[in-house]
Amino acid sequence: MQNHEHVVIIGNGISGITAARHLRKNSDCQITVISGETDYFYSRTALMYIYMGHMEFEHTQPYENWFWKKNKIDLVKAWVTNIDPQNKVLKLEGKEDISYNSLILATGSVSNKFGWPGQDAKGVSGLYNAQDLQYIENHTKDVTRAVIIGGGLIGIELAEMLHSRQIDVTFLVREKNFWDIVLPEGEAKMINQEILDHHIDLRLETELKEIVTNANGEVAAVITNNGEKIECQFVGLTVGVSPNVKWLKETGLEINRGILVNQYLETNLPGVYAIGDCAEHKSPSPGRRPVEQVWYTGRMMGEVVAQTIAGQRNTYKPGIWFNSAKFFNIEYQTYGWVKPQLDEGHLQFYWQADDGKKSLRVVFDEQTLAVIGVNVLGIRMRHEVWNEWISSELKVNQIMERLEEANFDPEFFKKYEYSIRESFNNEFDSMAIRNQRPSFIKRLFA
Repeated sequence: MQNHEHVVIIGNGISGITAARHLRKNSDCQITVISGETDYFYSRTALMYIYMGHMEFEHTQPYENWFWKKNKIDLVKAWVTNIDPQNKVLKLEGKEDISYNSLILATGSVSNKFGWPGQDAKGVSGLYNAQDLQYIENHTKDVTRAVIIGGGLIGIELAEMLHSRQIDVTFLVREKNFWDIVLPEGEAKMINQEILDHHIDLRLETELKEIVTNANGEVAAVITNNGEKIECQFVGLTVGVSPNVKWLKETGLEINRGILVNQYLETNLPGVYAIGDCAEHKSPSPGRRPVEQVWYTGRMMGEVVAQTIAGQRNTYKPGIWFNSAKFFNIEYQTYGWVKPQLDEGHLQFYWQADDGKKSLRVVFDEQTLAVIGVNVLGIRMRHEVWNEWISSELKVNQIMERLEEANFDPEFFKKYEYSIRESFNNEFDSMAIRNQRPSFIKRLFA
């Protein structure tokens, strides 16, 4: 890369800003970040805490405002309306065109809508960006009852937000249990109970049919697939997100669900890259999805694309899957692969504390005993420890002996390793005996 080259990044989320920061570390090129959402980068995962009064918006900004000028990263607040890839020019709403040598698309996601009657009424919103937060703030001031559609991570965040302001919440979840397209039954039922314990009206196996409005076009009620009418003044549509690519359809980019990229995060257009939520990998790594809309994958893609543009060509290798979330008072971590249904050739161990608020599930290979994945709820574990254990294919019995190494709970928190080990030994000793499998028990407890 020549120092006079101009790299333009569309999007100031974690992907785009990581790309800008790492470009600056590796190059003296001109860098411009364009976003119509906010003036500065902020932590999107902290939006709920602004609404709940735990933080001010400026507290969500990891960098001081002077950081960008000092590091020669130009910020432009505007919406990009069109891309001319042949002439390498961007059209901006209300501002002059910007030319580029290399372009990084980090346009994020948009909240899903599925054509429900009334879905565009006043008082209906998703929760993805700063504009959504402001809309929710403006439209819930006098609300006494809200209905949330969709049993995923954004839905439970929105339920907690509204509940913090004493708004009665009904939560419609299409599945049999909360987030059971991801969580096994034990964990899903634990979160069901956590939701109910916080006085949320959880309706499982219930879907939205229609949003009813009043004469002013405002939310008045919802109708469910069971024909029930639930009166409310606000509806949260949290049925997932999709790559923000609709506006790019006429640019010549190859687009499927997201913008198609190779292992170097290159699109089909020369000098144009895509990263983060909007990117779809043509050949994802084994076990990984083509589109992965989580914070850490966006950060990793930003680092990789910056190295490639700076002349240190590198491939995107996301490694062992991990994710984390918070369901009211229960923290959740997952490392490796723990599916809702156990795959053939795998075994699992599940432990749950007596209070019903903590659990550990370990999935391992039946033949080699190598651990494949773990779910942890209510106990903090160290990411780097589990990542190493899974990468090195450590056996489940070895991990059980070393559980203390992974614990990340603060000092004086109650420890559960003894109880977990005791339950594990009892369960698999008994299983081997019942099935008359001496070779299994010999390998497991050797």
